[in-house]
Formats: sequence, C-alpha cells, structure tokens
Amino acid sequence: MKIAMLLEEELRQDLFSQAAMEKLGQLGEVVCNETGKKDEETIGELLKGADIAISSWGTPQLTDALLRNAPELKLVAHAAGSVKGVVSDELYAKGIRVISSACVLSRGVSEMAMGLAIAAAKNVFAYNSSIHAGNWPSDKKAVSELFDINVGVVGCGFAGAHFIELLQDYGVHVLAYDPGVSEETLQALGAKKVELEEVFRQSDILSLHAPSIDATKHMVNEETLGWMKEDAILINTARGSLIDEDALYRCMKGGKLKYACLDVTDPEPPATDHPLFELSNCIFTPHVAGLANNGKRKIGVHVCQEIERFEKGEPLETEVTKEMLATIA
Repeated sequence: MKIAMLLEEELRQDLFSQAAMEKLGQLGEVVCNETGKKDEETIGELLKGADIAISSWGTPQLTDALLRNAPELKLVAHAAGSVKGVVSDELYAKGIRVISSACVLSRGVSEMAMGLAIAAAKNVFAYNSSIHAGNWPSDKKAVSELFDINVGVVGCGFAGAHFIELLQDYGVHVLAYDPGVSEETLQALGAKKVELEEVFRQSDILSLHAPSIDATKHMVNEETLGWMKEDAILINTARGSLIDEDALYRCMKGGKLKYACLDVTDPEPPATDHPLFELSNCIFTPHVAGLANNGKRKIGVHVCQEIERFEKGEPLETEVTKEMLATIA
C-alpha cells in the first residue's frame, strides 16, 4: 500500500512526530513531499500509484485532473480541519473516502472556551488590569463560579459536544441549540435542547461553536444580543462571521455583558482602530484556540489511527461524506 504525503516537509514535521512517521511506515510505503512545493505538478507526481493520500493546509483541490494520476486511490486523510478546500465532486464520484482531523483540532477549541468561561466568571481579566494599575481589589462581588448557572452552547459539532462533555464536571445547567442534532443525542451528552431565543435569553455564559455558513452569519446581532442577560458572558472560539461586531460594540458600550471573549474576528486581523478595542471587557486572543505548537502532533497520531482502521476494514471515526459538506465550516 502506497501512502502519499502531499504536505510539504516543514508542515509534515509540525504535524507528524518521528513515532507517527514510523507508524505510517509500518502501514505502507510512505512517499513524502521533499520539494517544499504544493503546486499541481508536484502533487500529481506524488499521487502516482497511491492508495492513500495525506493532505493538509495548502494542499490544492484534488480535481479530476490530479486524480487521474491515482486510479487506485481509496482514502484521503486530511491532516487539518475543514476538507472543503481539498475535496471535489470528482473525488466523491470515484468513491474515494475522506477523513478529517477537525475533531482533534476541536478539542483545543473547546478547552480554550472552558478556560475563558472560568476566567471570565472569576473576573480574572478586570482584576489583573486593576492590580497592574496598582490597586488590590477587595470587592469579590463580580466573581461567580461555574455552579448552578446556565451555560449555553450554540453548535454541537465536535467542539460544542466536547465543551458540553467538559461542563459535566461542574454543577451547571447546559442548554444547547443546534437544529441538526436530536434531543436524544444532546440529552445523552448532558444538555437540554432548546431553541435559539431561549439559549440567548437564559444563558449566563454563552459559548459559540457553530460553523461559518449562510444560516449562521451574524446570528449574534442587535436582536439576539438584546435577548441576553445584562451580565452574561459571550465566548466565540468558532468563526468571526457569527457576530455582527458593530452590534456587539453598541451593546457593550451601552453597559450590557460582563465580558465578550473573542478568539476570532471578521476579518482577521481586525482593523487597528476597531471600536471593540475601546472596551476593556472585550477580551481578544489571536485565533489560538485550535491546536498550536506541540499540540499539532495530535493530528499525526489521529491520521495514523484512522489509516490503521481503514486498512483493517473497521469503521472510520471521522469520515466526511459529501452530504456533510453543506453543514460544516
């Protein structure tokens, strides 16, 4: 079995440890991209005779022209998140299966959301600023615990579902909104399925985990922000397009929301004169919720595990079908 590693050397080293590469070598003959290029000519050459291809960020779309080089190709293992930039109609028409490492990346996202939720509830950001300014706050009224409060989750894919899982260690009431997930599934995760208005109105902390699709663009807007509690906390580790940032500024400038914690903006990076920068309770991080540095090597482990399952004829845990593409970021 030939495994074509389409990603360039530098990215391969970021994602695949020596142990992961040795594991791949046990599964098949691994051919690596040693050129540092990812143009169609280079990718086409690598694909020749391949049974499995490993793609990642920057890999060109696997069109019919490229796939003609690999008539025996059976699986594309995407060592990254969204597969939309890589897959094609022709790929699915040929019956080639696709897996994604979005579930691995999403664990970092949900853990970041958990950290932001705890820090915001504890009022860490304001206390830090106050102490740096030479004060020692004695008033603890702004501190709240993740106990007996409502935590809302919008979008219950990989990241949202893992966030719900993490919340089970706390005595909170989890409210979940996702039209594509059944009440039974959410109940099994430990959440109550609610409608959009209820999750906005009832949540003390609201964490966004929805994909960037037409139906979710600016779902946080003047109206939905108006539904939120005065001292609610809003967290976005998903996509910047989910929030109408002008509406968020007006809302927060008017004194609503304890914090908005934004790991993503639209566009990225935001303009240097972005009005939200005026607000000390609008917390920014530079799109770091997903895996970074050493954490990226979890992706290589995941790809090896899925290829091994594929070789054994076992079900693939992270397969992405053509029907799923319209519902993911």
